[in-house]
Amino acid sequence: MFIPVTGIPVDDQDKALAFYTDVLGFVKKADIPVDGAKWLTVVSPDAPDGVELLLEPDGNAGILIDGQPAARVYKRTLHDAGLPFTMLGSTDLRADYERLRGRGVRFTQEPTKTDFGAQAVFDDTCGNLIVLVQRD
Repeated sequence: MFIPVTGIPVDDQDKALAFYTDVLGFVKKADIPVDGAKWLTVVSPDAPDGVELLLEPDGNAGILIDGQPAARVYKRTLHDAGLPFTMLGSTDLRADYERLRGRGVRFTQEPTKTDFGAQAVFDDTCGNLIVLVQRD
């Protein structure tokens, strides 16, 4: 058993694709029209056949909470609480932090030592906080 795809809800797929490719450095893997949206994935350039990250529209789920798509409510709740939606890895956190700051990425937490390595948290401009980790 393995994980072929994992997803992250985004408020705008085109904006998300630009951020995840042009800013973070991922590579587009799939871009397939599906019911007014896209099956849109990116991968690490270092692992083009590895796990795909699905940039999934946060507004197309059929479950509503107070009249809003559940994914959008969940995502906003995490963001407002300062909790990351998911985790990305780094082999050199300090270098990635500096590179991404240079590209205009807004960090909500600078690199910080943890019990399992180090981490920093940034805003992906699509409604999510992402924790960037370097494991020991």
